[in-house]
Amino acid sequence: MGQGGQDALASISRTREGEGEVARRRSLLQARLTVVHPPALEASFAVGLGETALGREARGAGDIRLAHPTISRRHAVIRWDPTAGAHAIVDLGSRNGSSVDGVALAQLPRFLADNAVIRVGDVLAIYEARSAPLLDPAEVDRDAIPGEAFAIQDVRAAVARAAVDHNAVLVSGETGVGKERIAGELHRLSRRAGPLIVANCSALSGSLIESQLFGHERGAFTGASARSPGLFRAAHRGTLFLDEIGELSLELQPKLLRAIEYGDIMPVGTTTSVSVDVRVVAATNRDLAEEVAGGRFRRDLYARLSLWEIRVPPLRLRRRDLLGWLARIAAQDGVGTHPGLSAAAAEVILGHRWDENLRGLHRLVLEMRSTTAPVSRAALPGWLAEPTSASTPAALEAISTAPMPAPTPVAAAPAGGGGQRPARPRPSREEFMQALIDHGWSIRATARHFERDRKQITRWIEFYAIVVPGRS
Repeated sequence: MGQGGQDALASISRTREGEGEVARRRSLLQARLTVVHPPALEASFAVGLGETALGREARGAGDIRLAHPTISRRHAVIRWDPTAGAHAIVDLGSRNGSSVDGVALAQLPRFLADNAVIRVGDVLAIYEARSAPLLDPAEVDRDAIPGEAFAIQDVRAAVARAAVDHNAVLVSGETGVGKERIAGELHRLSRRAGPLIVANCSALSGSLIESQLFGHERGAFTGASARSPGLFRAAHRGTLFLDEIGELSLELQPKLLRAIEYGDIMPVGTTTSVSVDVRVVAATNRDLAEEVAGGRFRRDLYARLSLWEIRVPPLRLRRRDLLGWLARIAAQDGVGTHPGLSAAAAEVILGHRWDENLRGLHRLVLEMRSTTAPVSRAALPGWLAEPTSASTPAALEAISTAPMPAPTPVAAAPAGGGGQRPARPRPSREEFMQALIDHGWSIRATARHFERDRKQITRWIEFYAIVVPGRS
């Protein structure tokens, strides 16, 4: 790298972060680069705190050799920036270029965010970083909770810890991330003698949900021609998985809380309680903390359910496994192995937001049934190539190594504008980093400081590739 690139790298790394915090983060960071395309080069490589060069030649001990005709001898280099607590990548004037999350690299460095998609020539790799020790327990079934991404290894570790306890578990995550599979593995590892009973709260009848959960006596209501034990008694000595727990009415929540806390239920039509031995695993795609704040979910029930909380990351945070899952789903659906992908097509798949998660991958496989190999970018379904969120790394602006431009002047709100606030400029990386440190890395407190939504703070963390202490 020339002197200009070194100066630029030094410039982008300047923050007001304390030396002690930097040293702590440096000692905890673990990073790796996993080549995911083409399949013949699939492999994972540790990325250390020095310099890691990518190219057809490996000169240093930490270099990564990529034997591919589109790769230059010295193609790109990844360097650790101790001040910023992050890795940065720079292209070394390669013949076929480099990009990060679809944004081309010049001969100036760019910080890498966790799950960044790196393209060098026609080789695609996923960068992952974490700031906590990695523990991936062998007792958790890899078929039930598949994947090798750091994020899913953390999930397996959480499942192993929670399974042996008797308390309730809250599994949270977007639709289609595999929450029911996690409930099944929690039940298997718990070694409870009873069955696993699955109930979707949104599918239970609104007028009969109490009797469906807790049972009823004959004649308890119109149409109750026979006694019913209910789901809790059916799950006695086992596990009751309540999916979409956020859909449960406020009126029923106190009864569910009593059943979880004391093991007592009262069937409809009787005044006598019945003891049950049931472990509850609940799942939701909602933010229950926000539901509590909005008065739509009981605080005491949320506290009881979340003694163990397992957050399942969406596919866009597990990009290391995406192409492998595509092949696996194709085989399961009877399509056979998925057609070969061009580098451009694979890059689109890796960069997509996947709001439908695993269901979206199934949809893609079905739509590619008649596609012949190799699949070009043009052959992909139109919905896949369309950007789906401004918060994805591919849609964010490239982080420039040049000094941050002066804030854009904010126009005054027009008279009679209904009191709407004018658009506010984004803080500089240094200002944002200092605010995070001053507020103890609390997303909520930092959001209050900038008078922004918490989701916006998370987007800024992604944009500036900031590694939050304690986050893997």
